[in-house]
Amino acid sequence: MIKRKLTGILALGAAASLALVGCSSDGGSANGDGGDKGTITLGFLPSWTDGLSTAYLLENQLEKLGYDVEMEELTEAAVLYTGLAGGDIDVYPSAWSEKTHATYMEQYGDRLEDLGAYYDNAVLTIAVPEYMDDVNSIEDLVGQADRFDGEIIGIEPSAGLTEQTETVMMPEYGLDDYSLVTSSTATMLATLQEKIDKKEDVVVTLWRPFWANDAFPVKDLEDPKGAMGEPEALHFLATDGFSAQYPEAAELIKGIQLDDAAYGALEALVTGDEYQGDPEGAVEAWLAEHPDAFPGLIA
Repeated sequence: MIKRKLTGILALGAAASLALVGCSSDGGSANGDGGDKGTITLGFLPSWTDGLSTAYLLENQLEKLGYDVEMEELTEAAVLYTGLAGGDIDVYPSAWSEKTHATYMEQYGDRLEDLGAYYDNAVLTIAVPEYMDDVNSIEDLVGQADRFDGEIIGIEPSAGLTEQTETVMMPEYGLDDYSLVTSSTATMLATLQEKIDKKEDVVVTLWRPFWANDAFPVKDLEDPKGAMGEPEALHFLATDGFSAQYPEAAELIKGIQLDDAAYGALEALVTGDEYQGDPEGAVEAWLAEHPDAFPGLIA
Protein backbone atom coordinates (compact mmCIF):
# COMPACT_ATOMS: atom_id res chain seq x y z
CA MET A 1 0.00 0.00 0.00
CA ILE A 2 2.83 2.39 0.86
CA LYS A 3 4.53 1.82 -2.49
CA ARG A 4 1.27 2.31 -4.44
CA LYS A 5 0.61 5.61 -2.70
CA LEU A 6 4.22 6.70 -3.19
CA THR A 7 3.98 5.85 -6.89
CA GLY A 8 0.97 8.15 -7.19
CA ILE A 9 2.80 11.01 -5.48
CA LEU A 10 5.85 10.49 -7.69
CA ALA A 11 3.60 10.68 -10.74
CA LEU A 12 2.02 13.88 -9.50
CA GLY A 13 5.44 15.38 -8.93
CA ALA A 14 6.59 14.43 -12.40
CA ALA A 15 3.54 16.10 -13.91
CA ALA A 16 4.10 19.39 -12.11
CA SER A 17 5.63 22.31 -13.99
CA LEU A 18 7.46 25.43 -12.94
CA ALA A 19 5.76 27.43 -15.69
CA LEU A 20 2.61 29.33 -14.81
CA VAL A 21 0.76 27.79 -17.74
CA GLY A 22 -2.21 29.77 -18.98
CA CYS A 23 -1.87 32.52 -16.39
CA SER A 24 -0.95 35.87 -17.89
CA SER A 25 -1.78 39.49 -17.37
CA ASP A 26 -4.28 39.48 -20.25
CA GLY A 27 -6.24 36.32 -19.52
CA GLY A 28 -7.24 33.69 -16.98
CA SER A 29 -7.89 34.91 -13.47
CA ALA A 30 -6.50 38.38 -14.12
CA ASN A 31 -9.67 39.55 -15.87
CA GLY A 32 -12.13 36.95 -14.57
CA ASP A 33 -13.47 35.96 -18.01
CA GLY A 34 -13.67 32.20 -17.46
CA GLY A 35 -17.18 31.19 -16.34
CA ASP A 36 -20.42 32.66 -15.05
CA LYS A 37 -18.54 34.32 -12.20
CA GLY A 38 -14.97 34.29 -13.53
CA THR A 39 -11.92 32.07 -13.29
CA ILE A 40 -10.00 31.39 -10.08
CA THR A 41 -6.52 29.87 -10.23
CA LEU A 42 -5.37 27.64 -7.36
CA GLY A 43 -1.63 27.12 -6.96
CA PHE A 44 -0.15 24.17 -5.07
CA LEU A 45 2.72 21.68 -4.90
CA PRO A 46 1.34 18.16 -5.56
CA SER A 47 3.92 16.50 -3.30
CA TRP A 48 2.81 18.68 -0.37
CA THR A 49 -0.43 16.84 0.12
CA ASP A 50 -2.05 19.28 2.53
CA GLY A 51 -2.23 21.79 -0.33
CA LEU A 52 -3.07 19.06 -2.83
CA SER A 53 -6.06 17.93 -0.77
CA THR A 54 -7.43 21.39 -0.03
CA ALA A 55 -6.90 22.53 -3.64
CA TYR A 56 -9.25 19.82 -4.89
CA LEU A 57 -11.70 20.62 -2.09
CA LEU A 58 -11.74 24.28 -3.16
CA GLU A 59 -12.03 23.31 -6.82
CA ASN A 60 -15.15 21.29 -5.99
CA GLN A 61 -16.79 23.99 -3.91
CA LEU A 62 -15.91 26.94 -6.14
CA GLU A 63 -17.13 25.20 -9.28
CA LYS A 64 -20.44 24.51 -7.52
CA LEU A 65 -20.66 28.25 -6.85
CA GLY A 66 -20.35 28.93 -10.58
CA TYR A 67 -16.65 29.74 -10.95
CA ASP A 68 -14.24 28.21 -13.42
CA VAL A 69 -11.18 26.84 -11.60
CA GLU A 70 -7.68 26.41 -12.97
CA MET A 71 -5.33 24.07 -11.08
CA GLU A 72 -1.71 25.25 -11.25
CA GLU A 73 0.78 22.57 -10.20
CA LEU A 74 4.21 23.88 -9.18
CA THR A 75 7.37 22.37 -7.72
CA GLU A 76 8.83 25.23 -5.65
CA ALA A 77 7.33 27.37 -2.90
CA ALA A 78 9.29 30.40 -4.13
CA VAL A 79 7.57 30.25 -7.54
CA LEU A 80 4.20 29.80 -5.87
CA TYR A 81 4.57 32.88 -3.66
CA THR A 82 5.91 34.93 -6.56
CA GLY A 83 2.90 33.98 -8.69
CA LEU A 84 0.51 34.67 -5.83
CA ALA A 85 1.99 38.11 -5.14
CA GLY A 86 1.96 38.95 -8.85
CA GLY A 87 -1.66 37.92 -9.38
CA ASP A 88 -0.90 35.00 -11.71
CA ILE A 89 -2.25 32.72 -8.97
CA ASP A 90 -5.36 33.66 -7.00
CA VAL A 91 -5.23 31.30 -4.01
CA TYR A 92 -2.62 29.14 -2.28
CA PRO A 93 -4.86 26.71 -0.37
CA SER A 94 -2.46 25.60 2.37
CA ALA A 95 0.14 28.18 3.37
CA TRP A 96 2.34 27.70 6.44
CA SER A 97 2.45 31.48 6.67
CA GLU A 98 2.81 32.01 10.41
CA LYS A 99 6.26 30.48 10.91
CA THR A 100 7.47 28.04 8.27
CA HIS A 101 6.91 30.44 5.35
CA ALA A 102 7.68 33.58 7.36
CA THR A 103 10.51 34.53 5.01
CA TYR A 104 8.12 34.56 2.06
CA MET A 105 5.58 36.55 4.06
CA GLU A 106 8.19 39.18 4.87
CA GLN A 107 8.95 39.49 1.17
CA TYR A 108 5.44 39.28 -0.30
CA GLY A 109 3.00 39.75 2.58
CA ASP A 110 1.92 43.27 1.60
CA ARG A 111 0.69 41.90 -1.74
CA LEU A 112 -1.28 39.00 -0.24
CA GLU A 113 -4.64 38.58 1.48
CA ASP A 114 -5.14 36.12 4.33
CA LEU A 115 -8.50 34.35 3.96
CA GLY A 116 -8.15 32.58 7.30
CA ALA A 117 -6.86 29.32 8.73
CA TYR A 118 -8.46 25.94 8.04
CA TYR A 119 -6.29 23.83 10.39
CA ASP A 120 -4.54 24.90 13.58
CA ASN A 121 -2.05 22.23 14.68
CA ALA A 122 0.59 21.86 11.97
CA VAL A 123 4.15 21.02 13.04
CA LEU A 124 7.58 20.43 11.49
CA THR A 125 9.37 17.27 12.57
CA ILE A 126 12.54 15.22 12.30
CA ALA A 127 11.80 11.50 12.05
CA VAL A 128 13.44 8.08 11.93
CA PRO A 129 12.07 4.55 11.43
CA GLU A 130 10.37 3.01 14.46
CA TYR A 131 12.88 0.15 14.55
CA MET A 132 15.65 2.56 15.61
CA ASP A 133 15.04 1.93 19.33
CA ASP A 134 18.07 3.90 20.54
CA VAL A 135 17.24 7.13 18.68
CA ASN A 136 14.29 8.96 20.21
CA SER A 137 15.43 12.57 20.37
CA ILE A 138 17.25 14.93 18.02
CA GLU A 139 19.94 14.99 20.72
CA ASP A 140 20.56 11.30 20.01
CA LEU A 141 21.85 12.23 16.54
CA VAL A 142 24.84 14.07 18.00
CA GLY A 143 28.11 12.22 17.30
CA GLN A 144 26.40 9.59 15.13
CA ALA A 145 26.78 11.12 11.67
CA ASP A 146 28.69 8.10 10.33
CA ARG A 147 25.68 5.94 11.11
CA PHE A 148 23.62 8.01 8.66
CA ASP A 149 26.38 8.61 6.09
CA GLY A 150 26.45 12.16 7.40
CA GLU A 151 23.06 12.92 5.82
CA ILE A 152 19.66 14.18 6.89
CA ILE A 153 17.28 13.57 3.99
CA GLY A 154 15.19 16.65 3.24
CA ILE A 155 12.72 17.93 0.69
CA GLU A 156 12.62 20.93 -1.70
CA PRO A 157 15.39 23.55 -1.27
CA SER A 158 12.85 26.40 -1.10
CA ALA A 159 10.67 24.78 1.58
CA GLY A 160 10.33 26.49 4.94
CA LEU A 161 11.03 23.10 6.51
CA THR A 162 14.42 23.09 4.77
CA GLU A 163 15.29 26.54 6.09
CA GLN A 164 14.18 25.68 9.63
CA THR A 165 16.20 22.46 9.64
CA GLU A 166 19.36 23.91 8.14
CA THR A 167 19.52 27.33 9.77
CA VAL A 168 17.95 26.68 13.18
CA MET A 169 17.76 23.01 14.17
CA MET A 170 21.13 21.78 12.97
CA PRO A 171 23.16 24.64 14.54
CA GLU A 172 21.08 24.50 17.74
CA TYR A 173 21.94 20.82 18.28
CA GLY A 174 25.49 21.08 16.95
CA LEU A 175 24.94 18.74 14.01
CA ASP A 176 27.88 20.22 12.11
CA ASP A 177 28.97 16.82 10.84
CA TYR A 178 25.68 16.31 8.98
CA SER A 179 24.58 17.68 5.61
CA LEU A 180 20.95 18.33 4.73
CA VAL A 181 20.27 16.62 1.39
CA THR A 182 17.58 18.46 -0.59
CA SER A 183 15.77 17.53 -3.80
CA SER A 184 12.03 16.89 -3.56
CA THR A 185 9.41 15.41 -1.25
CA ALA A 186 8.96 12.47 -3.62
CA THR A 187 12.69 11.72 -3.58
CA MET A 188 12.81 11.94 0.22
CA LEU A 189 9.92 9.47 0.48
CA ALA A 190 11.53 7.12 -2.03
CA THR A 191 14.75 7.17 0.01
CA LEU A 192 12.80 6.55 3.20
CA GLN A 193 11.01 3.60 1.57
CA GLU A 194 14.30 2.12 0.34
CA LYS A 195 15.94 2.41 3.75
CA ILE A 196 12.95 0.89 5.54
CA ASP A 197 12.83 -2.01 3.07
CA LYS A 198 16.46 -2.77 3.96
CA LYS A 199 15.92 -1.91 7.64
CA GLU A 200 18.75 0.61 7.47
CA ASP A 201 19.24 3.76 9.53
CA VAL A 202 17.90 7.01 8.08
CA VAL A 203 16.79 10.40 9.38
CA VAL A 204 14.36 12.59 7.39
CA THR A 205 12.53 15.89 7.60
CA LEU A 206 8.75 15.50 7.88
CA TRP A 207 5.69 17.44 9.03
CA ARG A 208 2.17 16.96 10.33
CA PRO A 209 -0.44 16.73 8.93
CA PHE A 210 1.00 14.48 6.20
CA TRP A 211 -0.17 11.02 5.12
CA ALA A 212 3.37 9.60 5.23
CA ASN A 213 3.34 9.63 9.04
CA ASP A 214 0.67 6.94 9.01
CA ALA A 215 1.81 5.12 5.87
CA PHE A 216 5.42 4.59 6.97
CA PRO A 217 6.61 3.04 10.26
CA VAL A 218 8.28 6.26 11.47
CA LYS A 219 8.41 8.21 14.72
CA ASP A 220 8.98 11.88 15.44
CA LEU A 221 12.14 12.65 17.37
CA GLU A 222 11.73 14.64 20.55
CA ASP A 223 12.87 18.23 20.21
CA PRO A 224 13.79 19.41 23.73
CA LYS A 225 15.29 22.67 22.43
CA GLY A 226 12.18 23.50 20.40
CA ALA A 227 14.36 24.07 17.35
CA MET A 228 11.73 22.90 14.83
CA GLY A 229 9.33 25.59 16.02
CA GLU A 230 5.93 25.64 17.69
CA PRO A 231 2.68 24.37 16.12
CA GLU A 232 1.09 26.75 13.63
CA ALA A 233 -2.09 27.11 11.61
CA LEU A 234 -2.45 26.41 7.89
CA HIS A 235 -3.94 29.34 5.98
CA PHE A 236 -5.72 30.07 2.73
CA LEU A 237 -3.69 32.87 1.15
CA ALA A 238 -4.95 34.93 -1.79
CA THR A 239 -3.54 37.58 -4.04
CA ASP A 240 -4.30 41.10 -2.82
CA GLY A 241 -7.81 42.23 -3.71
CA PHE A 242 -9.24 38.73 -4.05
CA SER A 243 -12.18 39.31 -1.68
CA ALA A 244 -13.19 42.45 -3.51
CA GLN A 245 -13.11 40.70 -6.89
CA TYR A 246 -14.63 37.39 -5.76
CA PRO A 247 -16.66 38.12 -2.59
CA GLU A 248 -18.79 34.97 -2.70
CA ALA A 249 -15.73 32.75 -3.14
CA ALA A 250 -13.92 34.55 -0.34
CA GLU A 251 -16.86 34.11 2.02
CA LEU A 252 -16.97 30.36 1.38
CA ILE A 253 -13.21 29.93 1.78
CA LYS A 254 -13.12 31.93 5.02
CA GLY A 255 -15.70 29.54 6.52
CA ILE A 256 -13.64 26.37 6.02
CA GLN A 257 -12.15 24.98 9.23
CA LEU A 258 -11.25 21.30 9.57
CA ASP A 259 -10.50 19.27 12.67
CA ASP A 260 -8.00 16.40 12.72
CA ALA A 261 -10.57 13.76 11.81
CA ALA A 262 -12.05 15.69 8.88
CA TYR A 263 -8.69 16.77 7.49
CA GLY A 264 -7.17 13.30 7.91
CA ALA A 265 -10.08 11.71 6.05
CA LEU A 266 -9.79 14.23 3.21
CA GLU A 267 -6.07 13.67 2.71
CA ALA A 268 -6.44 9.89 3.00
CA LEU A 269 -9.07 9.80 0.24
CA VAL A 270 -7.30 12.22 -2.12
CA THR A 271 -3.89 10.49 -1.83
CA GLY A 272 -5.06 6.90 -1.27
CA ASP A 273 -5.39 3.93 -3.58
CA GLU A 274 -9.19 3.85 -3.87
CA TYR A 275 -9.37 7.11 -5.83
CA GLN A 276 -5.91 7.03 -7.40
CA GLY A 277 -6.01 9.35 -10.41
CA ASP A 278 -9.45 10.66 -9.44
CA PRO A 279 -9.03 13.37 -6.79
CA GLU A 280 -12.37 14.89 -7.77
CA GLY A 281 -14.07 11.60 -6.95
CA ALA A 282 -12.20 11.47 -3.65
CA VAL A 283 -13.52 14.90 -2.66
CA GLU A 284 -17.10 13.93 -3.54
CA ALA A 285 -16.75 10.83 -1.38
CA TRP A 286 -15.41 12.96 1.47
CA LEU A 287 -18.28 15.44 1.17
CA ALA A 288 -20.77 12.56 1.40
CA GLU A 289 -19.05 11.30 4.56
CA HIS A 290 -18.62 14.75 6.16
CA PRO A 291 -21.68 16.83 5.18
CA ASP A 292 -21.26 19.08 8.23
CA ALA A 293 -17.48 19.54 8.01
CA PHE A 294 -17.75 23.35 7.82
CA PRO A 295 -20.47 26.02 7.52
CA GLY A 296 -21.54 26.74 3.98
CA LEU A 297 -20.42 23.37 2.61
CA ILE A 298 -22.01 22.65 -0.77
CA ALA A 299 -22.80 18.94 -1.05
